[in-house]
Amino acid sequence: MSVVSIIGAGSWGTSLSILLSGNGHKVRVWSLFQEEVDMLNKEREHRDKLPGVKIPESVEFTTDLAECLKDHDYIVMVVPSQAVRSSAQRLKPYVKPNDCVVMCSKGLEEGTGLTLSQVLLSELPEVLPVALYGPSHAEEVAIGIPTTVVAASHDRNAAMNVQDLFMSPRFRVYTSSDMIGTEIGSALKNVIALCAGICDGLGFGDNSKAALMTRGITEIARLGTAMGANAKTFSGLTGIGDLIVTCTSKHSRNWRAGYLIGKGMSVDEAQKEVKMVVEGVSATRAAKELSEKYKVSLPICQEAYAILFEGKDCKKAVIDLMTRKRKHETEDTGW
Repeated sequence: MSVVSIIGAGSWGTSLSILLSGNGHKVRVWSLFQEEVDMLNKEREHRDKLPGVKIPESVEFTTDLAECLKDHDYIVMVVPSQAVRSSAQRLKPYVKPNDCVVMCSKGLEEGTGLTLSQVLLSELPEVLPVALYGPSHAEEVAIGIPTTVVAASHDRNAAMNVQDLFMSPRFRVYTSSDMIGTEIGSALKNVIALCAGICDGLGFGDNSKAALMTRGITEIARLGTAMGANAKTFSGLTGIGDLIVTCTSKHSRNWRAGYLIGKGMSVDEAQKEVKMVVEGVSATRAAKELSEKYKVSLPICQEAYAILFEGKDCKKAVIDLMTRKRKHETEDTGW
């Protein structure tokens, strides 16, 4: 049995607490919000985000970070992407050299373009980050629907230890050494999912979404490989796998926000309606910054930025994408 400290009591943090408790581990979950902790301890259910899903009595919820991290073996980070740095700063008094920190937050840091493991290491250089990502909606993991993800780390033993920690008959974990590819794929798929929602909101069909997803994974891979990722990663679970589930599922908050934008809502109105953090919005800004830094063409992400931050009309963005200069589909093959 391991002692696991989960930082963040939202839908994903709560879902993982159920999974890890079911695997026989001692689980404590920290939240900044006393009201949330009181509700979870009393109701044993996250009424707002996982209604109807019962949480084992053995899972402890607390606002006391020292208590949450007492005698921990693993730390699991499940906070919004833009809160990773401040959360890492909170952890400083409690971490030990070579502590394994499992990154389950998805996104990129605005302003720096850093992946979330890079943000973590900039604050806690002594820890070992492992990125745990893949097509995994919290709503389905919480009720035991079969799910498969990837544990990526530069440290092989750390990745394998996390694999063992999370593996169950309903939650299969592969390992990878490609942290950059795993994190870039998991972050930028949210941008494409926003665009998929916009397409549906505009009333477009399957042809449009298939084209968007296919060209979207091309953009993700283009940027990822420019940053040093393995191209094969983007055909795997944290590439096309995560993209499929986020662009097509009713559980996807990024798709829903995009759908509302396509229907005519403003970005702010759509985010308020979704009532959860829409990571694709901040990821779109970070993607623009990275495309400029690495001199990589990301036309879909560029149009998403124009819609979200410059007020561009959604239909005009689609027309501009469809009428770009003619080109070969695959850039490195052909005549």
